[in-house]
Amino acid sequence: MIYKIAIGLVLVAVAIQFVPYGKEQTNPPVYAEPSWDSSKTRELFFVACRDCHSHETEWPWYSQYAPMSWLVAHDVRTGRRHFNISMWENQQNQKVDELLDLVREGEMPPWFYLPLHPEAKLNDQQKTDLLRGLQLTFF
Repeated sequence: MIYKIAIGLVLVAVAIQFVPYGKEQTNPPVYAEPSWDSSKTRELFFVACRDCHSHETEWPWYSQYAPMSWLVAHDVRTGRRHFNISMWENQQNQKVDELLDLVREGEMPPWFYLPLHPEAKLNDQQKTDLLRGLQLTFF
């Protein structure tokens, strides 16, 4: 019985690789970036936020394989739609307020992103610097 279940799981794992969703991992051109208050703010943003909130996503190896490709593609698509520094001219200030609140409350970057991207977990000083820099950049 265990053998049949294992074979079934392997077949499902192979079959889902043919689902096209999540395979369109692109980085469109960067149209406009904000005028950052400092290179430090930009650096902190890129360490913690770039993959989902810009057109400069670094697609990790596991994002090539379903079901992780589905999750990563969804997160990047959603992140870019909500806040995208690569299309800065089209952003609205109320989204900046939302961003600041999410960073302040520890909801960004999301908890599920951090185990595979430990560099994105900012310490208290980095978080304070990022928040101050974002306020100076956007207001």
